[in-house]
Amino acid sequence: MVQNIMTKKEYQKYAESKSPKSKLFRNIIRAFWVGGMICVLGQLFTNLLKNMGVDMEEAGSITSIIMIFLGILFTGLNVYDELGRYAGAGSTVPITGFANSIVSPAMEFKSEGYIMGVGAKMFVIAGPVLVYGILASVVVGVLYYLIK
Repeated sequence: MVQNIMTKKEYQKYAESKSPKSKLFRNIIRAFWVGGMICVLGQLFTNLLKNMGVDMEEAGSITSIIMIFLGILFTGLNVYDELGRYAGAGSTVPITGFANSIVSPAMEFKSEGYIMGVGAKMFVIAGPVLVYGILASVVVGVLYYLIK
C-alpha cells in the first residue's frame, strides 16, 4: 500500500487552492454601510424623540427599546438573517444584532416547547456575552470605587 504524504508547505498550498478567495474589501464596505445605516436609523429615532420633548437620557433608552424591537421583528420575519449574510459584522455589532442573537436560537428550538425550547435555548449565544459583560462591569465598578 502506497501512502501519499504531504509536507506542511504542500498541504498549505493545496488548502489555499481549494479555499474560496476572500472578498475583504467588498465585505468591509458592506459591513460599514449597513452598520452605519442601522446607527443612522437609531439616531433618527433619538432626534425625533428629542424634538417631541423627551430628555436625552429617556430618548436614548426609548431608542434602544425600539432598535431591539426592530431586531426581534426582523429576525422573526427572517429578514435579519439575510441582512447578516449580506453585511456580516455590520449587522451583528449594533444592538439589533444582539437582539437577533437572542431570538434566533429561541425560534430554532420553538418545536421543543416554550420552557425547554424557547426559554432554555434563548441565551445559548448571548449568554456568555451577558455573563462576561456583567462581570466586566462589576470589576470596572469596583476599580472605579477604589480609585475614587
